[in-house]
Amino acid sequence: MEEVTGRTQVRDHQLALLPMLREIDRICDMHGLRYMLFAGTALGAARHQGFIPWDDDLDVIFLREDYERFLALAPAELGEEYFLQKEYSEHWPMFFSKLRKNNTACMETVHPRDPLQHQGIYIDIFPADALSDHPVTARLQYLASRVVLAKCLYQRGYLTNNPAKKGFLRFCSLLPMEPFRRFAQRRGDTGSRRVHSFFGASRRFERSVYERRWFEETARMPFEEGCFPVSVHYDALLKTLYGDWRKPPSDQSKAVKVHGVLVDLEHSYEQYLDWQARQHYSTYTRSIR
Repeated sequence: MEEVTGRTQVRDHQLALLPMLREIDRICDMHGLRYMLFAGTALGAARHQGFIPWDDDLDVIFLREDYERFLALAPAELGEEYFLQKEYSEHWPMFFSKLRKNNTACMETVHPRDPLQHQGIYIDIFPADALSDHPVTARLQYLASRVVLAKCLYQRGYLTNNPAKKGFLRFCSLLPMEPFRRFAQRRGDTGSRRVHSFFGASRRFERSVYERRWFEETARMPFEEGCFPVSVHYDALLKTLYGDWRKPPSDQSKAVKVHGVLVDLEHSYEQYLDWQARQHYSTYTRSIR
């Protein structure tokens, strides 16, 4: 594995994610947990009855209560083939979770500070949190989430050439995590009219705020060779996220959807760590010239 010669085709990557989605679906069905396809995956279900052809990831979302239950229950249900990468865990400082497949590789542009971070192919697992019904408090929740996001990205090893972003990342790295996280999540507020996905989906406030009932009312929709939960209100949800979601995107937008710099479905990411470090060094030296 000294030389990296290519990347797994997007379609092969997509098909490898389907058994992982079925595993999430099985666990949720067994324990009565509500979840649904989200973001580009929900868009793919509605527009393509499967993956968006040029998209190489898969997203699901839970309301916070079911999300926490899934994180607690899934490890005992998953076989040795999979690894649940929980939010804010020892080797994953991020604000959402992932289901990873062992003995695979999905190397992205962000070089982890932590060499023990699992980097197998993955499904993103997002929480949807309560949004205050008071408009000022809701905006403050959004601002708090930006602090949490910046702290997590800084700890993960995110690089940017933007001086303002660099300054904000470093400033936020000095702030305490818990007060901002608690304020943004608003746990226990299960009666709010709206929820948010500030810890996923979109950087914009307006595209990250939804009616709670959109997540409570789901129905199964064809996705590839199976059927999986999608919001009954998928049209309103997708309009919030994407605007005119039925309109095909530009070729440039299609290229942006590819997340994996290198994907290998047969070998572990551990065999690529030296290559990844060299790539990171080359990117870093170019950025400081």
